[in-house]
Amino acid sequence: MATGNINVTAENIFPIIKKFLYSDHEIFLRELISNATDATLKLKHLSTLGEIKGDIGNPIIEIKIDKENKEIRIIDQGVGMTGEEVEKYINQVAFSGAEEFVEKYKDKVEDSGIIGHFGLGFYSSFMVASKVEIFTKSFAEDSKAVRWECDGSPQYTLEEIERGERGTEIVLHIDDESLEFLEDSKINELLNKYNKFMPIPIKFGTREETLPLPKDAKEGAEPEKITVDNIVNNPNPAWTKKPTELKDDDYTSFYRELYPMQFEDPLFHIHLNVDHPFNLTGILYFPKLSKSVDPLKDKIQLYQNQVFVTDNVEGIVPDFLQMLRGVIDSPDIPLNVSRSYLQADGAVKKISGYITRKVADKLISLFKNDRKSFEDRWDDIKVIIEYGMLSEDKFFEKSDKFALYPTVDKEYFTFSELEEKIKPAQTDKDNKLIVLYASDVKTQHSYIDAAKDKGYEVLLLDSPIVSHLIQKLEGSKENIQFVRVDADHIDNLIKKDEDKISKLSDEEKETLKPIIENAIPKETYTVQLEAMDSNANPFIITQPEFMRRMKEMQATGGGGMMGMGNFPEMYNLVVNTNNELVSEILNTKTSKKQERLIKQAFDLARLSQNLLKGEELTNFIKRSFQMIK
Repeated sequence: MATGNINVTAENIFPIIKKFLYSDHEIFLRELISNATDATLKLKHLSTLGEIKGDIGNPIIEIKIDKENKEIRIIDQGVGMTGEEVEKYINQVAFSGAEEFVEKYKDKVEDSGIIGHFGLGFYSSFMVASKVEIFTKSFAEDSKAVRWECDGSPQYTLEEIERGERGTEIVLHIDDESLEFLEDSKINELLNKYNKFMPIPIKFGTREETLPLPKDAKEGAEPEKITVDNIVNNPNPAWTKKPTELKDDDYTSFYRELYPMQFEDPLFHIHLNVDHPFNLTGILYFPKLSKSVDPLKDKIQLYQNQVFVTDNVEGIVPDFLQMLRGVIDSPDIPLNVSRSYLQADGAVKKISGYITRKVADKLISLFKNDRKSFEDRWDDIKVIIEYGMLSEDKFFEKSDKFALYPTVDKEYFTFSELEEKIKPAQTDKDNKLIVLYASDVKTQHSYIDAAKDKGYEVLLLDSPIVSHLIQKLEGSKENIQFVRVDADHIDNLIKKDEDKISKLSDEEKETLKPIIENAIPKETYTVQLEAMDSNANPFIITQPEFMRRMKEMQATGGGGMMGMGNFPEMYNLVVNTNNELVSEILNTKTSKKQERLIKQAFDLARLSQNLLKGEELTNFIKRSFQMIK
C-alpha cells in the first residue's frame, strides 16, 4: 500500500470545490459519467486499431445506488487505469497558483468556473461525497488492479487489489448534506437532463419487458415478461447521423424525444453539419409559434460531445434564432469543466455566423422548392425572420430572396415583386415609391377600402416590430417610403400632379375652420381642410406617420426618439370640403344643429379608428337615436 499527498500547492482544494461549486453540485454525476464515456470510447478506438486482443464486447456504463450504505457507484468497462496512471491523472492535480486563486475568488461564493480552469472534473465528486474510492484495472496485459481512496483531504491511499474485470468503478460515500442523490428519482432526473444522448449505453437498474405472443400461442395465453437492463439514454441521436440517413418522420420523432410535452409538430428543420474551421453538428427546428409558447421552456440545448451543457445558448445562437428549438453539439465551444458557462472567443462568433448563414440558406431553399407551402407558414415564422432582418445585417442581405410582404388580400410578394407590381400606380409626383400598409384590417377597413378604390395595393404588416423594420427597409432602399394607410386621406398619401378643386371658397374655409375647432378637443386634434372626392367621408381622422412610428419604435425599444413614448396622442381631423355634409354644416343657421352635426360626424370618424370609448361612446349612441326619431 502506498500513501501520499495529492500534488496541490494549497491544502484547501476540497473546501474550495465544495464552496464555489455548491450551487451546481449536481454536475458531479455528469462529470463522472463523461469520464467513464471517455474511457469506453478510448477502448473502442484502441480495439479498432488492433491494439487490444480479443472481443471487447458491448461495454456499458452502470449507475448503482446503495441507499442503506449511502453509496453511489459509477461503473464502466473502459480502458481502466494502472497504478502509475492513477498517480498521473488523479493525484497530480494541475492547481498552480492556488493562493492567488483563492484571493481572486474569495468574494464569488457561487462561481463555478474554478474546476473548469484547472481540469478538475473528477474532483466534483467531493461536492457530494465525504469519501471517494476508485477500483480500477487497465486493459493492458499483466496490469495490476488498484484501489485509490481519499476522504476530501489532500491525503490518499493507493494499493494493489484483486480485480478480474477491466474498467473502473468509482464509489461515492455520500455526505449527510447530499442524501437527496440517493433517491432513484433524483438520479433519473440528472441522467435525463445531462446524459440523455451520451454515446455509450447507460444502465440504471432494470425494468420488465413484455414479449409479444408467438403466432401459434394458445387462446388465453399470457405474454411472457422478462427483466432487462434499463438503458436510460439514446446513444445514437438524430444529430449524430447524416441527413441522408434520416427521413422527415425521423426528425419529427427526435423533436418529440427532445420535447415530450410539445404536442404540435415543428414547421421544418435545419440539419447542421460542419467540420471546418470548427466542428459542429445539430438540428434546429422552427416551431409553430403561438401566444401560449413559453420562451423560457423547451429552448435550444447545447451539447459537447453528446454531453448536455446548458440551454442558455446566448452568444452561440443569434438572438433572433433563440425562439427556435433543437440541439447544437460542438467540441470547439470553449467551456470550463463545469460546462456551464461560455467563454467568449473568436470561435463562438464564427459558429454564430455559420448558424445564421445556414438558417438563411434553408429558408431560401424552402422558398424556391415549395413557395406555396412557405407562404402558408409565413404567419408562423415571420416574427423570427423580421427580427433577424433587424438584428443581423448578413441575414438582412439574404432576406430579399425569401422575406414576404403579404397584402390585405393575402397575396404574397418578395420586395422586388412588390416593387414591380406597385410602381406604375404608387409612384408619387417626386418619383418616390409609396408602399401602403395596414396593421389591422378591421379597424382600418375604411382606409384600406379607399386605397383599393384607387387601385393601390395595401400590405398587411402587423408584427410588433414593424415600425423598426420599415425604418430599416427605407434606409436600405432608394426612393422608397412606407406609409400606413390611415396616416392621411388617400390623395395625400400618394401625391400626384393634379390638385382637387374645392367647392368652398377660401373665405368659406376661414369661416368653417374655427366653428369645427370649437366643437372638438383642440389639444388632441388638428383640423385640416382638404379638397377630396365628393363621395369621400366628410371627416377623416389620421395620425401623422412620423409621430406614430417614432412612438411605436420607442414603445417596443431600440429606436424612436427619446421622450416620444410619453408624448400625448395627436391626430389630424381632415375635413373634406367637397362633401355635401360639410357644406350643410357651414350653411346651417342654428348653432345647436351645427354643433350636433359636427359632433356626429366627428364621432363617426373616431369610431372608424376605434377611438370612441366610454362616456363619449355612450353619448354618441344616445345622440344617434335622437337624430333618427
